[in-house]
Amino acid sequence: MNKSTALIAIAAFAALASTAARAESPAAESQYAVSIDGSRTRAEVMAEASTVAKTRSTEPAGSRVAAPIQSTLDTATVRAQAAQAVRLGQIPSGELSL
Repeated sequence: MNKSTALIAIAAFAALASTAARAESPAAESQYAVSIDGSRTRAEVMAEASTVAKTRSTEPAGSRVAAPIQSTLDTATVRAQAAQAVRLGQIPSGELSL
């Protein structure tokens, strides 16, 4: 019976405490009151919004890949030079090349 009395007391205290916290709307003269003073017409704002939507890019900045660099070397020549460097020991090769 002691536990149920304590539980009822806690519930009553919680009910009383919750009624004390209330949210009120801000006063009209406070700094947090919403005030909108616009000089542009609705048509001007809509026209600007439509041009922004047409010119906006959804691509993140810096996401494009750089254009490949054009080389004057032939692929077969580069492969032949690499094979010769491996044979001469100038370039490590294989899994135990460290």
